[in-house]
Amino acid sequence: MNSYQISDLVRLTGINAHTLRIWERRYKIIEPHRTSTNIRFYDDEQVVKLLKISTLLNQGMKISKISELSEKQLNSRVNELEKIAPEDVVCSALINNLTASMLTFDEPAFEKVFSSAILRFGLYEAMIKVFYPFLKQTGLMWTYNEAMPVQEHFATAIIRRKLIVAIDGLPETTKKGKKFLLFLASDEWHETSLLLSDYIIRSSGFKTVYLSQNVPLQNLKEVIANTKPTHLLTLYIARQNMEKIHAEMYDVAMAHKNCEVLIGGTAAILKSVKKAKNITLLNSPVDLINLLNH
Repeated sequence: MNSYQISDLVRLTGINAHTLRIWERRYKIIEPHRTSTNIRFYDDEQVVKLLKISTLLNQGMKISKISELSEKQLNSRVNELEKIAPEDVVCSALINNLTASMLTFDEPAFEKVFSSAILRFGLYEAMIKVFYPFLKQTGLMWTYNEAMPVQEHFATAIIRRKLIVAIDGLPETTKKGKKFLLFLASDEWHETSLLLSDYIIRSSGFKTVYLSQNVPLQNLKEVIANTKPTHLLTLYIARQNMEKIHAEMYDVAMAHKNCEVLIGGTAAILKSVKKAKNITLLNSPVDLINLLNH
């Protein structure tokens, strides 16, 4: 059984800690476990239940009504949302369902939600509206821990597999004017968002050169000379020595002033990026999409 602190529940469900404690007392929504020192913690089943409750709250249902539902009724209400709810509620429900499937290592359920998102929005829109927010939500949760839990490995492995197949199925790129070199710097292994960036760029018709994970920055010079990209794109997800990597990326930008250097990552990390005229920060895929459209 995995255990979660109340801060983990807040990040996963969007329900604040004070509200959760009130619900525990007033509605008996969940009964937290206690350590020997009387500290609250929660298990997978309780987190999954709160994700379902969060989904119904986003639809506008009152907690007093939700608390009266049996487990079967709760599941039924959540499953009905895809047919009747507006788009933002559907997206929230899909993200919560992906998270619940991830926490319980339920691959068939994860695949079912994945397929539902694609059927509803198409692969490209699903990536932007569902899968990226899901990755961001879970990524923000795990950022606070030193080690990436196995649940995230499980989920990202499935999404990586889907993205690779989707990229392979794209037609040959035809647009001129922009060429992107994509890479993750040394000791950076969180490749899923880089694959999503590759998919977005190729879907827009532009050529990419994809170097994948753990690329020593000193090796970029030769690759840039051979491929002549107009843009370099990298992401910071779980960097340990950010001061060193910022300095190295600044040097890369200065050495290749004809290239626009695109840097994405967590908001906290992007705040500390060493700025240069040809460095652009990407806060979300929307920033990348806007750049591709101009």
